[in-house]
Amino acid sequence: MRALRWDGSRLALARDVPPPKPAAGDALVRVALAGICRTDVEITRGYLDFRGTLGHEWVGGVVEGNAGLVGRRVVGEINVACGRCALCLADLGRHCPTRRVLGIVGADGAFADLIVVPERNLHLVPEGISDTAAVFTEPLAAAFEILDQVGGVSGARAAVLGAGKLGLLVAQVLGRAGADVVVAARHPAQQARAARLGIVAGTPQPGADIVVDATGSADGLRQALALVRPRGTVVMKTTVAGEHRLDLAPAVVNEVTLVGSRCGRFAPALEALAAGRIAVEPLIDAVVPLADGVGAFDRAAATGAMKILLDAREG
Repeated sequence: MRALRWDGSRLALARDVPPPKPAAGDALVRVALAGICRTDVEITRGYLDFRGTLGHEWVGGVVEGNAGLVGRRVVGEINVACGRCALCLADLGRHCPTRRVLGIVGADGAFADLIVVPERNLHLVPEGISDTAAVFTEPLAAAFEILDQVGGVSGARAAVLGAGKLGLLVAQVLGRAGADVVVAARHPAQQARAARLGIVAGTPQPGADIVVDATGSADGLRQALALVRPRGTVVMKTTVAGEHRLDLAPAVVNEVTLVGSRCGRFAPALEALAAGRIAVEPLIDAVVPLADGVGAFDRAAATGAMKILLDAREG
């Protein structure tokens, strides 16, 4: 089968990768579409020292596994947890100390024709959600995670740093939850895209109750600390391969709550997509055949790029 693989120095499309074999409790899924995430780009710059098939945002159809799943359209959570440790038993498998993470840590991902995923990680995609929208389930779940972590945001002044894919998902989620949101967007193209989504874009002013760093930049946290009010909350969504050098004194002096935020529950994301409450199609720049995946990565890594989807259904 085909797979877009990273060997630590080179990204290449392999056409002779042996198909993965599901173990007991696993499902074999034929990938339809997969999205290139900022994390995928950072891996090719050295983040987490991963080797193998990239890709963790995807939708596909089950071809082998539980009879109730075969033939069904699914998306899948990315953390492959042990299911037995204290964190797993507390429903925190995303923090399992021995977890593998699809396309990120110790497990091949979805930039391929086929992927093996534990059946317990799969979620059925409602009929009303298109494949292109379903690909956004994982990053949208990460945006909804902020509501689980921070609690009620209704009436809060929120600033989102980063007018890219994740930032615009976060802004929509916070806005639908009642926050007064401004997305930092300097470029006219970013401002126009935000406006199409009903998001206020501009220059956030200091004194925000909540600041979300979705910049994808090592400097994002410093910017966030300059905008948040004393005893406010900074939500950190950025992961980069480079080093962070930061004076944390402002966080201490202003008693700022720093919240690391990663994966989220899929159910709220699927519900929002099915109800049409979150718009994702405007975030797509292109749909590219998997065979052209290397070039698609170059496009995805460009400044200002939005979501690039890889279509594994095309030759």
